[in-house]
Amino acid sequence: MAPLHSSLDVRVRDSVSKKKKKRIFHSLNPVGPRPGRGRCSSVLQNRRATLTASGFPQIRVLGYCCQLVGGVLVEQCPTRSEVGTRLLVVSTQLSHCRTILRLFDDLSMFVYTKQYGLGAQEEDAFVRLVSVLGNLADQLYYPCEHVAWAADARVLHVDSSRWWTLSTALWALSLLLGVARSLWMLLKLRQRLRSPTAPFTSPLPRGKRRAMEAQMQSEALSLLSNLADLANAALAAPGAVGRPPSPWLVGLMGTISSILSMYQAARAGGQAEATTP
Repeated sequence: MAPLHSSLDVRVRDSVSKKKKKRIFHSLNPVGPRPGRGRCSSVLQNRRATLTASGFPQIRVLGYCCQLVGGVLVEQCPTRSEVGTRLLVVSTQLSHCRTILRLFDDLSMFVYTKQYGLGAQEEDAFVRLVSVLGNLADQLYYPCEHVAWAADARVLHVDSSRWWTLSTALWALSLLLGVARSLWMLLKLRQRLRSPTAPFTSPLPRGKRRAMEAQMQSEALSLLSNLADLANAALAAPGAVGRPPSPWLVGLMGTISSILSMYQAARAGGQAEATTP
């Protein structure tokens, strides 16, 4: 999944060769961990999102929406294929923008990883393990993408395809770990909510029950968002599909993921303001 290639004037036409279509898909489908996915406390998540240069969800949403609408127009509406092509070019440029912004994310990711450490604040050992591994995958992702970008920009004389493949693998690994974490948390929270009350013990306070239900909703949103991104990572894997996937499908998965992430961030911000004295 290569988010950037040197040919920025991408044109999606039926006459384009299969190899070039694959390069178009890579350029339209930016990869990379989204800041603040929810691996530890909301305080660390919000601080990481603030420090991260590429943490502009509007760019991501707009890019994927342009890809979704442009892909549909190109494939389903021949009379408006020119408009669709222009939207796909806009999506490519926004992908380029996000790739450039991620050049400045290494330090903020390092600060986030250092603050989390080995997850001593986590009560569950499995959550601690997948969170630490996920942070490591995210940390390694950035330099791999930087090398691939520099190779495509002819700054470095190396084979960019290998580095794009490695960055895609790290991104997919991070997403898989996020999915595993969310599933585990949902299972644990559900068990705690449904567990019968022991004799001589009081039931869960209403406030604590509501907090647990809100956490379950947050984990469910993270799960759906990661699954949508994981679908794009699978589509972008070398040899994963027989032909390049349709841009509208990539745009649809990316739009779903982006909207869910924005809603989750807005929801978490509202809850934080409500609990602030």
